[in-house]
Amino acid sequence: MSMNIIRATETWQQAGAYYVRIQAMAKKHHITLRREFDEHDTPETKYIVVTDDDFPVATARMYPLDARRVMIGRVVVLPEYRHRGIGTLVVRECEQWAAEMGFDRAVVESRDNKIDFYRQMGYVVSGEAKDGDTFRCIRMDRVL
Repeated sequence: MSMNIIRATETWQQAGAYYVRIQAMAKKHHITLRREFDEHDTPETKYIVVTDDDFPVATARMYPLDARRVMIGRVVVLPEYRHRGIGTLVVRECEQWAAEMGFDRAVVESRDNKIDFYRQMGYVVSGEAKDGDTFRCIRMDRVL
């Protein structure tokens, strides 16, 4: 395994993020492309892509909520790569990049079955559970 973490700034790199999201989320959970790729997927959105021998295996996206807070979302790892710490790696890289850009708080909207994943990384529940289009989610955040 030759893992590489990419701050995807070019279209070909962002295509890797989209591939992982389509394979591991849209296809698996029958999410339409219109719902998976929403108003937060813009040219300004920041994406992290993890590759294994140049093949995209994990991703996340980030966008500002305001001058101090960044939303980290669409954290996805291909099923065959899960439970290897790659999701944690992706979130930590997002946090580092966000801090470098001047943000001091990271926010996630965790699927209700992934709360412990974020708690282990220092996130705390900061909002009520709500039903999204596809999943029940809970807002969590942490200081960077």
